[in-house]
Amino acid sequence: MRYFIEFAYNGTSYHGWQRQPNAISVQQVLEEALSLLLRQKINVVGAGRTDAGVHAKQMFAHLDVAKKLDVNELVKRLNNYLPKDIAIKRIFPVKADAHARFDATLRAYEYIIVPFKDPFSQESAHHVFLPLDVEVMNQEAKDLIGRQDFECFSKSHTDVHTYFCTITQAGWQKVGDKLVFTIAADRFLRNMVRAVVGTLLDVGLHKKPSGHIKKVIASKSRGEAGVSVPAKGLYLTRVEYSDIEIDE
Repeated sequence: MRYFIEFAYNGTSYHGWQRQPNAISVQQVLEEALSLLLRQKINVVGAGRTDAGVHAKQMFAHLDVAKKLDVNELVKRLNNYLPKDIAIKRIFPVKADAHARFDATLRAYEYIIVPFKDPFSQESAHHVFLPLDVEVMNQEAKDLIGRQDFECFSKSHTDVHTYFCTITQAGWQKVGDKLVFTIAADRFLRNMVRAVVGTLLDVGLHKKPSGHIKKVIASKSRGEAGVSVPAKGLYLTRVEYSDIEIDE
């Protein structure tokens, strides 16, 4: 039987979602916990990959087991066993061909900036003390919308078949005393959101002129985009599926 797991994690202590040969990952910790509690070897397939230090407010993965699970009991046992920085929200049965990664139709991220020295957000946000022109950053963000080749924002030497992504939302807004960038797309390239944010910050700091995003995208060159901002401010916030059915 196939099950989906919905969970969240603070990525500070992990070398990303995906298993690594010489570093701890969220996937490894989750698989080891499931294997121990279910007394069988469990492999999970995540909805995507987050880099080292990136957080997830909502993440999905699927796993296969031979027998029906008491999902409510398993959620309790997992949350009691797992470290405090990983939390299971729910587990539910799905059709045998449902896929956490390939069936996802949308993924959304937030990047959080704090404009002042704050000891309580050192590991959860990026601090930018210089004034930012939010209006011009939002104007530039509009040029991200649509289906485009985003090779310029991709990590070099990435094994992908295409650099095309369809971005449906991109913009900044003030939330309390923080500045939050929200971006949603059908898929993202490795390091893409952090590179996008770094490029928009260059415009917001008036280091680059208006129209810079269009020029960077047209160049298809990572060297034309801004530096990648720190991972600690990035959160996977939403993963959507159009036709995943709960298989009762």
